[in-house]
Amino acid sequence: METLNAAELLAALGHESRLAIFRLLIEAGPDGIHASAIGEQLGLAPTTLSFHLAHLSRVGLIHGKHESRFIFYSADFGAIDDLFSFLINNCCHGKACLPKTIASGTIVENRNRISPLLPQKKMMRQIKKTVLILCTGNSCRSQMAEVIVNHEMTGKVRALSAGTTPQPKVADGAIAALKLAGLPTEGLYPKDVGAIMDESIDLVVTVCDNAKEACPIFPRPVAHIHVPFHDPHGEPIESFINVRDDIRNRLIPAISEALTLAGKT
Repeated sequence: METLNAAELLAALGHESRLAIFRLLIEAGPDGIHASAIGEQLGLAPTTLSFHLAHLSRVGLIHGKHESRFIFYSADFGAIDDLFSFLINNCCHGKACLPKTIASGTIVENRNRISPLLPQKKMMRQIKKTVLILCTGNSCRSQMAEVIVNHEMTGKVRALSAGTTPQPKVADGAIAALKLAGLPTEGLYPKDVGAIMDESIDLVVTVCDNAKEACPIFPRPVAHIHVPFHDPHGEPIESFINVRDDIRNRLIPAISEALTLAGKT
């Protein structure tokens, strides 16, 4: 496991709700639990639960599988084993020195297969920046932007999208335009910005004028840029394709510049 991967997993578990979900799935074992039962046990609203499940799935800590009309989620025990091995690599010069770990029989013997920890400063430079792409309905422009930014800036940026008044589903034209470019569309759904207010956001990008006016106040100061795009709703697929390409051409450099400037302040 690389330092960047470990940092991403730890960041995912650094949120109280996601940590509770993951601990519940660890307790459940390989069979897992269906999503509605997770929400009931932890008292999480469906929208909030879906957001956190998607985040944990995206970083590879959990997996979901359809059974009948339910989606059952289970922990990826291999991923957490790799993370644990990475964290205790060469602890105390390779001696079995962690009492609770030794007692539970989970100490990893073959620690030498894990690369040594990178210097702390280098590790900090490798942590991805989180960019929130915000619009009104989170059904078209911001969804395409999320996918494109994650694809074009992989390893550097983790893009999320949300809406101030999310629509019931992602626009068919947006899905089609992404698929025509060979980009992934699985798991896309409109999200309310309130569900991600606890995320550690480095940059907010509003892509429509209404979202710019309704941009919420975050718990801590966050850099904000406005990069508006045409709304292709109700127009032919060609309009969605044009907006997709415009997002790729203008948004990627705008985010790069904004994050560079933010890093200098």
